[in-house]
Amino acid sequence: MPSSSSLLVTSAFGSVHSALHSTAFEVARNTVLFFALLFWLGLAYWVFRDARRRIDDPWLVATATLLGLAAPYIGPVAYLLFRPPETLEDVRARDVELRALEERLLRRPDRCSVCHAEVEPSFLICPVCTTHLKEPCARCAAPLEPLWQACPYCATPVGATVAALEPAAADLDAALTAEAAATRNGKTGARAARTRKTRPAASQ
Repeated sequence: MPSSSSLLVTSAFGSVHSALHSTAFEVARNTVLFFALLFWLGLAYWVFRDARRRIDDPWLVATATLLGLAAPYIGPVAYLLFRPPETLEDVRARDVELRALEERLLRRPDRCSVCHAEVEPSFLICPVCTTHLKEPCARCAAPLEPLWQACPYCATPVGATVAALEPAAADLDAALTAEAAATRNGKTGARAARTRKTRPAASQ
């Protein structure tokens, strides 16, 4: 005759067996497996995208992706331990900044020939020793380089004076004034002619 303890163990195993073979347990198991598979594939896809952003060699990108697929959950962790710390975009931006910094360091600043103080390209005189550095344009007063033959801002020839530039403007004003006067005289003459024509007709 079985004892009470053996009956309890048998009933417990029976309840566990029935629970494991129940429909609710199968649905829960299938749901967990589905999400585990989905999470595994998502991690593999993340490894692929992250490797493309950090690795320039397509063979290494394929190897990292296979590592994320072949070893579920362990492959992405191993990839995180050995992936490059910077993305390709960060590396390019850093290279551009380094090149710009090197060019800035190698480029010598403009200095005054007398006191050797740093001057800007737009300075006409040195602000320290008042040495004359560049000639201003006669029309727009922009600083001109010594080798320039004309001002690039207003197309004025280098060496032209204000007196040489003013007659052209004066001639233009005079031409416009003469044209306006001729137009007024023409209108006055036409009006006088019409008046002379109407007077004999009125007298008749």
